[in-house]
Amino acid sequence: MAKFTAEDKLTAVKRYLNGSESSSEIAKSLGTDHKAILKWVKQYEYSGVDAFINPCTNYTQQFKLDVLNYMIEHGTSLNETAAIFKIPAPSTIIVWRKLFETQGLDALQSKKKGRPSMTKESNQQPKQAPDKGSTKALEERIKQLEMENEYLKKLNALVQNKEKSPNKTKHK
Repeated sequence: MAKFTAEDKLTAVKRYLNGSESSSEIAKSLGTDHKAILKWVKQYEYSGVDAFINPCTNYTQQFKLDVLNYMIEHGTSLNETAAIFKIPAPSTIIVWRKLFETQGLDALQSKKKGRPSMTKESNQQPKQAPDKGSTKALEERIKQLEMENEYLKKLNALVQNKEKSPNKTKHK
């Protein structure tokens, strides 16, 4: 699907709102899906011409949470919610919802984009290991053992699945 300029989107919306053409006809002439036309119409209804000006795509954690809460409280669809909050792609909201459901609130935190900058090794201070008997050290040890346990369980499951598979080949 090609990218469309704000002017292209605006003319498509006006053609649709005139009522002389259907969304499918307009989509066919532009070479896109009719759902894209309907999404543009929704965005135009909520935000006017400003809907097609590229917004900031770096959203805060609070903004993401507000969007998800609004969608749940008001029962709006993805397209409606995206149009209300001027989010260009409704699929972005789906990603936020999945992250929130699986990993919790911290997953909605914005992450730095790009490659991390190089730091000089001499400036880095080595991490001080906690005292052997401290609670922090014990908690870290428990976490490490739990990770090892999970790893071994997954490895065991993989081995069992491989043994059960009917596509076993015999070596000579």
